[in-house]
Amino acid sequence: MSFSIEWDEKVLSFLKKLPKDISERIFNKVESIKENPFRFLEHYKGKYYKLRIGDYRALIDIDFEKKTLIVQVLDKRGRIYKR
Repeated sequence: MSFSIEWDEKVLSFLKKLPKDISERIFNKVESIKENPFRFLEHYKGKYYKLRIGDYRALIDIDFEKKTLIVQVLDKRGRIYKR
């Protein structure tokens, strides 16, 4: 049950601003959950799921029909929950 991954443009621009080692770690973690996403994802408000990546959090929307994980929001832990 492999899922594909889509990245929101705002998330990609945020990743470009981060140091290279951190952005690679985030990218690799998101890529690693494709095979079994619900092992790592926790349900969050509404339709989102959250993924913990060190001090960062990704809010992910899931399209079950297309088997797609859509990374909608990415930010530091302290800021993401204030949105």
